[in-house]
Amino acid sequence: MTNTDIIIIGGGAAGFFTAINAAEKNRKLQIVLLERGKEVLNKVKISGGGRCNVTHAEFVPKELTFNYPRGEKELLGPFHTFMTGDTIEWFENRGVALKIEEDGRMFPVSDSSQTIIDLFTSETQRLGIDVLRNHSVKEFSKEDNRWLVTTSEGVFTAKKLVIASGSNPKIWKLLEAVGHSIIPPVPSLFTFNIKDSRIIDLPGIATEAAVKVVDANGKVQLESEGPLLITHWGMSGPAILKLSAWGARVLEPTKYHFSIKVNWLLDVSEEETLENLLDLKMSSPKQTVLKYTQFELPKRLWQSLVKAAGIHEVETWADITKRKLQNLANQICDSHFDVKGKSTFKEEFVTAGGVNLKEVHFKTFESKLQTNLYFAGEVLNIDAITGGFNFQNAWTGGYMVAQAITSES
Repeated sequence: MTNTDIIIIGGGAAGFFTAINAAEKNRKLQIVLLERGKEVLNKVKISGGGRCNVTHAEFVPKELTFNYPRGEKELLGPFHTFMTGDTIEWFENRGVALKIEEDGRMFPVSDSSQTIIDLFTSETQRLGIDVLRNHSVKEFSKEDNRWLVTTSEGVFTAKKLVIASGSNPKIWKLLEAVGHSIIPPVPSLFTFNIKDSRIIDLPGIATEAAVKVVDANGKVQLESEGPLLITHWGMSGPAILKLSAWGARVLEPTKYHFSIKVNWLLDVSEEETLENLLDLKMSSPKQTVLKYTQFELPKRLWQSLVKAAGIHEVETWADITKRKLQNLANQICDSHFDVKGKSTFKEEFVTAGGVNLKEVHFKTFESKLQTNLYFAGEVLNIDAITGGFNFQNAWTGGYMVAQAITSES
């Protein structure tokens, strides 16, 4: 049996951040980090297409919380202690500069996730943290006010136990055994599978759009706006991913078969668009409708919507009936698409679900049910939209846990 001060389960972003910050605050502590796989920091490696989307350039705590479908209320206090600006400073103090992209996402200047991995691994070595790979946790329990953790490779004991294992059903089951309730996981970040003649030949086209999820009666259930990307399998991009995150619980019972409506002009109404089309009929009667793109839409998208409205290739504005103009306005502002399934967003599999947030003290991220048991990262029922927000949750939670477990040690 190995005696230590702190055991951290999970060799991902939250686990490493907790370990490093705890070791820096108290160099005398013996810290063991247990990872079930042979590699650590796998999600860090693939995040942002291999560049690691470290955080997001949002510097107001309240505004930052709006990006968390689950955890918005609970993270407000913690973000006042450690958030984006602190994250930037933390990495820069250790030689890793971050840069802000146009959409607010932040990456290491190197554009490589390996930079973050190298920093974390070198810091654990410098601080004497034991990172033990291939240690799959079998069970944990409390004996004489200490935690006993049994892994595939041995038994460990410590006063404090930190769970940073992400969306790991086995660990969730073990947490249920010590009294915690788990919100069942459902996918949170995913793209929409759509087979539709209007978009089948348009993969790669991206444009700003407003998207609504509607029920069988046409009632709006969810809505978002932002960049929409047409793909080989349907639709993706921030507008879609926001819907998938906020609608994780709503869309799961449908087995991901539902309807959406797209306004390719964001907030311009169908009536206003029809008026603009009627103006074009008057001002450009001889112009071929298909040939000249309107409303600054991508050319191929415009042509596809024109054809969907029943307008032929050679028809001019003068030729078009008011009915066809109404059809076109409808295609532009109220395109209906049937979604039949989902796909994982790149390799970034995020779930909604985890430890019930009512069972956690968010000043310390300690369990309300078990003393000296702490949580960081996605093991909790906290998840975010895409853009670096899930990592920010990991950094904030890891930092707060490190503060808590070293303050009494």
